Amino acid sequence: MIARVPLMLAALLGAALAASPALAERLIVSVSNHRVTVTPNYSGEELVLFGSVEKDASTPASRNNYDLVVTVAGPRADMVTRRKERKFGIWINTDSRQFLQVPSYLALFSNRPFDTIASPEVQRRQQLGLNNVLLTQRVGPDYADVVPNDAFRSAFVRLRTEHGLYREATSAVTFLTPTLFRTGIPLPAEVPIGTYDIEIKLFADGALVTKTETAFEIVKVGFEQFVATTARQNGFVYGLVTAFMALMTGWMASIVFRKD
Repeated sequence: MIARVPLMLAALLGAALAASPALAERLIVSVSNHRVTVTPNYSGEELVLFGSVEKDASTPASRNNYDLVVTVAGPRADMVTRRKERKFGIWINTDSRQFLQVPSYLALFSNRPFDTIASPEVQRRQQLGLNNVLLTQRVGPDYADVVPNDAFRSAFVRLRTEHGLYREATSAVTFLTPTLFRTGIPLPAEVPIGTYDIEIKLFADGALVTKTETAFEIVKVGFEQFVATTARQNGFVYGLVTAFMALMTGWMASIVFRKD
């Protein structure tokens, strides 16, 4: 009986593989620049994502209309949203909510509105649109996402959107031909440093057909990179140099503005 177990597992695995359909399409994508350098005069940039839908013999002949959703997620970090209230004539923080390991930059692009691409259930499952992206929060002793109209979640998304760090555009993907597409990825001046993951999902008739991933990196160069590296790797020396520079600046200012 024991000797039959490997044979039975192999048979079940073979049956499962045979039952799963082969992908009829695949995505070929690339980014115009896989390494963005941030210099002291950096004021923002726009990358271009372009690609094509490759068909094979198993692709249904009637399948010509595709939908594409591109999700760009920057480095993840813990963030806090605070609620302010006016008390005794001044504005003070009265409550806060911590968001755990959420993207510092988040953009979702598509060729048409998400409601016309897939059903609400598919939108939730595939996280299509800012309202469906999971943003885990610390809610008391629990960790969970909440409804899109939650006050803290809405404020968090609104503030990130005002700074150009969260965005959603349902006409940003352009199909140049039935299988060739492109979209722009705008990066604001205050874009965070790190690796950005891009997920491209292809839909047809409201269902996910296939998906692929790529990435690009944003790095600092020059003096900014030297300062960031020193602060991270040798905080004590960085603190001494910063204090010395502050003293020298104060000393020079006292000389320049000294009254004889």
